[in-house]
Amino acid sequence: MNAWNEIQERFGTGLVDYTDLEFAKNHGWHRQLHIFEVPFYYIEYGIAQLGAIGIWKNYVEKSRDKTLEDYINFMKLGYTQSIPEIYKTAGVHFDFSPQYVSSLMNFVESQWN
Repeated sequence: MNAWNEIQERFGTGLVDYTDLEFAKNHGWHRQLHIFEVPFYYIEYGIAQLGAIGIWKNYVEKSRDKTLEDYINFMKLGYTQSIPEIYKTAGVHFDFSPQYVSSLMNFVESQWN
C-alpha cells in the first residue's frame, strides 16, 4: 500500500481528490489485473517505448537512411533473437540505466521545442 501511494505521488497527475476516499486510494492497485495476471506486461511497454525512442533519436541525430536500414533488419528478426540482439540490430542500446534513460528523455524534450 505504501509503495503504491509513493508511486502515485511521484507519477500521478494529482487531479483526483481522494478526500474521504482513502480506501480507494490505498487499494486502487488491486484493480490493475495485469499485476496479477501478466506481471511483465507494463515492463514490456517500457522496453518497447525506450527502443522506439532510441530509433527515433538515431533517425533525427544520425543517418536517416542507416536508421531505416537498421529498422528493417530489426523487424526481419521477429522473435528469432534475444531482445538485446534485436536492439543491437536496430542500432540502439539495451540499457535502462538512469543515465541512458535520461539521455532519451532529454532528446524527447528537445523535440518539443
